[in-house]
Amino acid sequence: MSRAMAALCASSRAVLSRRSGATDSFTASEPPSIEAENPTVQDDAAKQLIHHPYRAPEGFEGLQVPVHKASTVLFPDMAAVRARDWTDKSAYTYGLHGTPTTFTLEERIAALEGGRHCLLTPSGLAAIALVNQALLAPGDELLLPTNVYGPNLEYARMELARWGVRHRSYDPLDVAGFEAMLGEHSRLVWLEAAGSVTMEFPDLPGLVAAARRHGVATALDNTWGAGLAFKAFELGIEIVAHALTKYPSGGGDVLMGSVTTRAPALHQRLQTTHKHMGLGVGGNDAELVLRSLPSLPLRYRAQDAAGRAVAAWLQARPEVARVLHPAFEGSPGHAHWRALCTDAAGLFSVLLHERYEPAQVDRFVAALRLFRIGYSWAGPTSLVMAYPLPTLRPGSALRGHLVRLAIGLEEPAALCADLEQALGVAFG
Repeated sequence: MSRAMAALCASSRAVLSRRSGATDSFTASEPPSIEAENPTVQDDAAKQLIHHPYRAPEGFEGLQVPVHKASTVLFPDMAAVRARDWTDKSAYTYGLHGTPTTFTLEERIAALEGGRHCLLTPSGLAAIALVNQALLAPGDELLLPTNVYGPNLEYARMELARWGVRHRSYDPLDVAGFEAMLGEHSRLVWLEAAGSVTMEFPDLPGLVAAARRHGVATALDNTWGAGLAFKAFELGIEIVAHALTKYPSGGGDVLMGSVTTRAPALHQRLQTTHKHMGLGVGGNDAELVLRSLPSLPLRYRAQDAAGRAVAAWLQARPEVARVLHPAFEGSPGHAHWRALCTDAAGLFSVLLHERYEPAQVDRFVAALRLFRIGYSWAGPTSLVMAYPLPTLRPGSALRGHLVRLAIGLEEPAALCADLEQALGVAFG
């Protein structure tokens, strides 16, 4: 140990000794003494490792976006501190407010959605919460579709209600009924296309036009469409939220969300709340999404095609009462999907016949070998999840046992064979 370090330790022991009642000649007004000495090997190593002057040469360029990670961002002087503004992405002030990696991802997501401004959040639900918190105040009313993403509804029930924000649910297939609900306190309407789990596809142009007539802001959860199935901003939608956890990531190993807008004033309002909430994403997570984005159209198209093949196979099975897939004739809202889209995600649900017992449905799910039981979707592994229809959609005209299938990157024939053996195990 160096003499300087020994002196500091001795001073610390003296303070502790006085606190325990012992007497010592050292008083609180006396600063610890550090003798001047030549730097030790350890001192010199620390300086070299922390303040090493080498900087890599400019000009390196690879195929992937470099990963920048920082909490502290360094400035050359105080003038630079005062001059920098991170809000327009022209400079950096603190890692939470953006790095070259996260700024690049935001720009690419904005381009994917057809917007101009994008904010990243730690999850898709965080993106939804950001929109709600930025746009709603006590006394306001929020409108949610009956097939809304469950955690969005729970957020309204458990959090927004405590702040004096009321919410109501509307039928996404009934534009006239929706417009009749809009009133002087209506501030924000969430749209889902397709709807969560039961997959109804709404009349988006009709709903947006109705909201606009009443001056109500519109926000779309575009996770299913992924910026590919249709262009939300061309329909007049003002805010697009996206769970980048799903198709943009594509690996089932990242949690991230985004909020994209076109209007500068709306973006600034969201950005201010984003800052106040302390929202940010890690550089390595941003890297994973950036790496996956170039293959997004190919993966989306492949999973769409596989999903339709598996859904068509199931539609012919006697155990299946109904297939809920926006691209299939007879699925709720199919005409609206056909008017807007040619693509569809590799996600759909089936209604197994009412004659079966819930235990048989559970046996069917458990018997699947390629389909794994789990939430989320859009990764390489196909997933399955059963839902209690009366609880999920009280009052719905749908009948049967609801099972959602998320198609991965396996061959459709292999998935159909897996479904066939599981149906045999469960239903004979």
